[in-house]
Amino acid sequence: MAWFNLEELKKYIRRDNSVLVVWDVQEALVNSIFNKEEFLGKLKELISAARQYNVSIVYTKITPYPERFQNPAFRRNFNPGDIVKEVYPQPADVVLNKNTPSIFVGTNFELMLRNVGITTIVFTGIATDIGVETSARHAQALGFLPVIAKEAVSSADKAAHERSLANLQRLMLVLSNKEIIERWSA
Repeated sequence: MAWFNLEELKKYIRRDNSVLVVWDVQEALVNSIFNKEEFLGKLKELISAARQYNVSIVYTKITPYPERFQNPAFRRNFNPGDIVKEVYPQPADVVLNKNTPSIFVGTNFELMLRNVGITTIVFTGIATDIGVETSARHAQALGFLPVIAKEAVSSADKAAHERSLANLQRLMLVLSNKEIIERWSA
């Protein structure tokens, strides 16, 4: 059971105060998820709606530190690749290079949102149980309204993805594309 009123919170999702975050939709990650085709279809649908309703889109991109400055515990030869071509950013979109599982650590994301009065952050991307959940919880702690687009998030680990959605649903809005798009179109 959630501690909030779902219908009341939905009223705060508007096209003029929202941003769509496309979290780490890079080649290696997309190729590792359990529901690739379904995920990409739902993500494309939400990106298209954001463009239609003039909702800003911010893509994140894993950008490792130079080898010398990587934490030794996390050093590995991992190349996530580029953002997948099916949902590649357009010129008006923002691509935010980041080094941590929170969109707020080491970036100017919070300042960017506060500069233009954005209060609602709709999260999509990979992985639900890592960066999406971490960033959504961080957003909530900073006073933003995080919304998880449940059909447009995924993970390589289906069980972890489902646990994460269940946990997040107790704390914040976890909505279908239809519900999000209805609010943007109002």
